Amino acid sequence: MAYTAQITRANPTLIVFLLDQSGSMADPFGAEQGARKADFVARAVNHALHDLVIRCTKTEEVRDYYHVAVVGYGRAVGVGLGGALAGFGVAPVSAVADNPARIESGYRRVPDGAGGFVEMPVRFPVWVHPQAEGGTPMCRALGHVREILEGWLSAHPRGFPPTVLHLTDGESSDGDPGEAGAAVMSLGTDDGRVLLFNCHVSASRSRKVEYPSEESQCPDGFARSLFRISSTLPKNFLDAAQQLGVTAADGSRGFVFNADPSSVVQFYEIGTSLTGMAPHIWMEE
Repeated sequence: MAYTAQITRANPTLIVFLLDQSGSMADPFGAEQGARKADFVARAVNHALHDLVIRCTKTEEVRDYYHVAVVGYGRAVGVGLGGALAGFGVAPVSAVADNPARIESGYRRVPDGAGGFVEMPVRFPVWVHPQAEGGTPMCRALGHVREILEGWLSAHPRGFPPTVLHLTDGESSDGDPGEAGAAVMSLGTDDGRVLLFNCHVSASRSRKVEYPSEESQCPDGFARSLFRISSTLPKNFLDAAQQLGVTAADGSRGFVFNADPSSVVQFYEIGTSLTGMAPHIWMEE
C-alpha cells in the first residue's frame, strides 16, 4: 500500500478523532493543578483542529483538503463536535473553521527578547468540550466510526486514506475491540487501507511504550489487544515521528501505551502531520 496520493480539494482526506469520554477521564493528568485527562485531551484536540485550519488556509481562503469527524464515547456514543457542527458526522475543514462552538481568551508566555518571558493575551477557538461520564463502550464506538468511514469512502474512493486517532484511558467495557478495530482497518481507498492509531493515557507512572514494532514489547494483554488494531506507520508518518524526536523505526505501529501529556501532544502532531511533513503528497496550490 503506497500512502502517497496527493491530497487535493477534489480528493480530500478524512481525519477522525475518536475520544474516550468515560467517567475515568475525570482523573487528574499531568503536573497542572486541577487538570483532568478530559480537559487536557479536549485542549489537545482543539489545538490539532486549529492547526489543520491554519494549514489549509491559502490567501485567506480555507481550502477543503481535509474533512474532519469527532466521535466521543462514554455514557453515549456520538458526535463530539459542539456548536453549529453538533449535528455533523463529517465536516469539511472550512466548516470547522467557520463554526467553533466558542472563542476563549487566555494568555500565552512568549520570550521578551531579554532572556525572560511576558504573558500575551490570546484568543483561540474551541470545538470540543471535555466530558467524563459513563463506561467505555469501545466496540460500539469503533462500529460507529466504521459506519462514518463507509459513508465517506463511498463518496471518496480515491486519494489518501482516512486516519483514525483513538485515545482511551481504559479497557473496553463492551467486549474485545479486536473485531471492531479490524473492521475499521479493512476499509480503504485505492491508495491504501484506513490508518487506525491508538493512544492509551495513564495517570500512573507505569512504563511508557511508544510506537512498538513487536507485540512482545507490550506489557499486558490489554496493551497487546490495542497493538493488534494499530496500523503500521507509513513512511510519511514515520518521518514525522522522527522529526519530533520520537524513537520509531520501520515496522513501528501507531500505538502509545501509558502515555503522559507530552506523548499525547506528539500523538496528535504525528497523526495529523502527513501534509506538513511529506512534501511528495502536498496539496495543490
